[in-house]
Amino acid sequence: MVVTRSAFLAAALAATFSISSCETKSATASASMSKSAVESAKDSSATTAAPASASAPDPSSIPAGKIASAETILGRDQVPILCYHQIRDWRPRDSKGAKDYIVPVANFREQIKMLADSGYHTILPDQLYAYLATGAPLPSKPVMLTFDDTDLDQFTIARPTLEKYGFKGVYFVMTVSLGRPNYMSKAQVKQLSDEGNVIGSHTWDHHNVKKYQGQDWVTQIDKPTKTLEEITGKDIKYFAYPFGLWNPEAIPELKKRGFVGAFVLAEKRDQQDPLYTIRRIIASGYWSPRTLHNSMVNSF
Repeated sequence: MVVTRSAFLAAALAATFSISSCETKSATASASMSKSAVESAKDSSATTAAPASASAPDPSSIPAGKIASAETILGRDQVPILCYHQIRDWRPRDSKGAKDYIVPVANFREQIKMLADSGYHTILPDQLYAYLATGAPLPSKPVMLTFDDTDLDQFTIARPTLEKYGFKGVYFVMTVSLGRPNYMSKAQVKQLSDEGNVIGSHTWDHHNVKKYQGQDWVTQIDKPTKTLEEITGKDIKYFAYPFGLWNPEAIPELKKRGFVGAFVLAEKRDQQDPLYTIRRIIASGYWSPRTLHNSMVNSF
């Protein structure tokens, strides 16, 4: 049983900022299965025509009339999207639940090697948006690698591991942690962006979006977005909900602030706004590469 994530994160932020995570469920939880993008890549013209390095249009350049209906978007094969937090070896004080969110270094490297050896190609959010919204083609066997909470090991370990295989990632930054011990600096976040990775928003201090009132939207969304735009020199277009938790009331607020897509975890997608409830799964620290692959196939 996973520990209560909100209490777990709050304690960490108040103490050493040494760990945080994004879901209230076990990493092994999965939603109802749709046809797997992993298994259907050979059959779908939407996942074979584009080379892995293909660029995607900026979502703002796509006319509203060209964006598919929610029903059509929900009907498209889901792309496997993995969510990582800490990448470090387990410590004696790590709880059983926390280990779901802490992937040992060797295990992480083996997981990424498995993806490369299996022929997967990493994609970035603009590519995913174009595919979901317009049916634009994706490379064969697409996968998205996302990293939450700004942990330093995402820069020191994940970044060189992904680079080894020509992979790119999406880093959802919690701005309260910038420059703190064991977390990334502003310069490191900028470097990730400059190297072709995507930086997204993950609020100021991981406060549950479902509890926002009034000024919370400024503190948790507006100010962090401005900070990240100043760091990267780029628009921040994508958002990851803390704990993977969302409510319908949050979606228009995100739209007003210029976000074009938002990511949940193993939750049901909104039937009216699926682009703001794109599913991911936690890449568990307990999983071997084979288990990870099986979870990708079974969950998407």
